[in-house]
Amino acid sequence: MSERISRTQLYKNQPAIVQHLVGLAKAAEDSGLDKSLIHLMKIRASQLNGCAFCQHMHASEARKDGEKQYRLDVLPSWQEAKSAFTAREQAALIWTEALTLVAARGVPDQDYATVAAHYSEQEILNLTALIVTINSWNRIAVAFHFQPEF
Repeated sequence: MSERISRTQLYKNQPAIVQHLVGLAKAAEDSGLDKSLIHLMKIRASQLNGCAFCQHMHASEARKDGEKQYRLDVLPSWQEAKSAFTAREQAALIWTEALTLVAARGVPDQDYATVAAHYSEQEILNLTALIVTINSWNRIAVAFHFQPEF
């Protein structure tokens, strides 16, 4: 079996890919979205995609930024612990799940209606860019077996 591409090789051999993904994420993150919300969305998408590397990295960053551990603990089953999340966070998590699992069920009108009830069009575009970016990173990390750094 051949060895997978490492993170170092990705950054060295394809810096443009990395720069564009980082740039898209930065544009979304710098748009005024709440930092805690950004962390929750990245972690939730990474959970759905089975990306241990990204889950660990973003949960560590979230804790450093003051995210409460109990919210991270219940995030995989957030719909059973709705009181831990604001209505806006819940809408963003619904949108994150819809776009991350798009192949399984498309994007239901109800999911769009929910996110649109809590966010402006500009904010929805920023949420979407963030979700697209983390899903791209998840696929890269899973494809190349990037390992969490403990």
